[in-house]
Amino acid sequence: MEWLLDTFRNNPSIPIFLTIGLGFWIGQLKYKTFSLGTVTSVLLVGVLVGQLDIEIPGPIKNVFFLMFLFAIGYSVGPQFFRALRGSGIKQVIFAVVVCVLCLVTTIAMAKIMGYNVGETIGLFSGAQTISAVIGVGTDTMSAVGMSAADKKAMTDIIPVAYAVTYVFGTIGSAYLLANLGPLMLGGLKKVKADTAALEKEMNESSIKDDPAYITANRPVAFRAYKATSDFFKTPHSVDEIEKHLAGQGRRLFVERVRTDGNIVSPTPSTIINQGDEVVLSGRREFIVEDESWIGPEVNDAELLNFPAEQINVMITKKTVAGMTVDQLRGQKYMYGISIKAIDRGGVAIPVLAKTMLEPGDTLTIVGLPQDVNSAAPQMGYVDRPTTKSNLILVGLGIFIGCIIGVLSVKIGNVPVSLSTSGGALISGLVCGWLRSRRPSFGGIPSSSLWLMNNLGLNMFIAVIGITSGPSFVSGIEQVGLSMFLVGIVCTSLPLILGVIIGAKIFKFRPAINLGCCAGSRTTTASLGAIQEAIGSTLPAMGYTVTYAIGNTLLIMWGVVLVLVMG
Repeated sequence: MEWLLDTFRNNPSIPIFLTIGLGFWIGQLKYKTFSLGTVTSVLLVGVLVGQLDIEIPGPIKNVFFLMFLFAIGYSVGPQFFRALRGSGIKQVIFAVVVCVLCLVTTIAMAKIMGYNVGETIGLFSGAQTISAVIGVGTDTMSAVGMSAADKKAMTDIIPVAYAVTYVFGTIGSAYLLANLGPLMLGGLKKVKADTAALEKEMNESSIKDDPAYITANRPVAFRAYKATSDFFKTPHSVDEIEKHLAGQGRRLFVERVRTDGNIVSPTPSTIINQGDEVVLSGRREFIVEDESWIGPEVNDAELLNFPAEQINVMITKKTVAGMTVDQLRGQKYMYGISIKAIDRGGVAIPVLAKTMLEPGDTLTIVGLPQDVNSAAPQMGYVDRPTTKSNLILVGLGIFIGCIIGVLSVKIGNVPVSLSTSGGALISGLVCGWLRSRRPSFGGIPSSSLWLMNNLGLNMFIAVIGITSGPSFVSGIEQVGLSMFLVGIVCTSLPLILGVIIGAKIFKFRPAINLGCCAGSRTTTASLGAIQEAIGSTLPAMGYTVTYAIGNTLLIMWGVVLVLVMG
């Protein structure tokens, strides 16, 4: 045991990775729907390891935290800047209101309870489930010239307050928005009915011969059939068949034909006779319906042996941005193309007829290679999978952001700056926005962003946990049950007021209202709970813009908390 203890103290990187590994493992464990989550698990494991009294150099956690902030900014940058000048301004204002409510509620409760800066930062980060505030607040305490002793005392109490308030911050937010939220909006039954009506409105196609998709994430299929129905007693062209299908509410395409024993790639004028075999492509719900309109399905391996391609396309063309899905499908170059999914800032958006496409959206399209390769350039940039990250952008982006962040101005006798944390976040926002405008600039794969985000934050949290471990128990005794109860107030009040304000002042439809509340508080778990409760993915339409604004403001509130409470 002495050898292990000496090894840990002489090689602090070893206990850090032990904490990361065990924290991620515990964070994946669930009891029914309850889970501590990765960040809290890493913190608590770090506290346990920290009982060994291990000193860790400060720069380690700062380096990883800056990487995390840059990745967050890069991810939400396109939505953040687009929302500020786009049609989502109503959601932007709502997100600002909710974020201000979170800040004001926390400051008011902290003043009432007589909390110091460290307790307030921990309370805010836990109750609002925004772990990054721990780093921003700590960074800002250094920038305002706090003494080393005061900073140490404040820093040690932050993870304690965070751990005490985080569990309800997560579970309580999901419960309030998924259960109490619908009750406040007239009851779950009424919310479901309104959501179904909204889906129907958004799914009404303005193109009579091109029915709307039913919902998102339905797989695209290629199936072969033998044309034996009475419809084919009279030969029909491919164009006539596809229009006939559209009239029945099925958007399908004829991709291949076997006629007189020969396989051909059809044109709109190709004639299909009774007894010919055809390959149809389209969304599975259209293809697997009643086959009586065409004939039995056949397993013709040779006929079905042809390449189909699925690619991701980032919307960059001004002619496409602002279109609805319905309008896009009506374009000639979309012939033979099915839209499988829409991704907006990492969130799956429903594929409905009136879903508005925005610059930076990534569409997953499926079709024959020649059709896909012809259509993609008309929409934007083909975002093919890659394993390479632009580390020039990452390195210089964080460097420039930190330089800007350390510049300060004095308000009275208090030097005020963004801090290196705020600078890295803003740099990420700008770089992410630039990439959405110039997709060939500064590409970072989603898998790399995930690693920068999760490893960056949790490496920081692990160090916080280990270094504060020796004082954690005494800290729990200090903040006790009162901090937990105060955390409930700080979590619940802004969300309850947000639901009321969204309905009464902003006039959001219930599904959008709940999605906006979840996004403003950056609580992804709540979004999933809401969607499950009302049985719809529509809340995602209110989540993306508010998430981008909320993520930025809530993190920056770390600076404000230090300045106000200090």
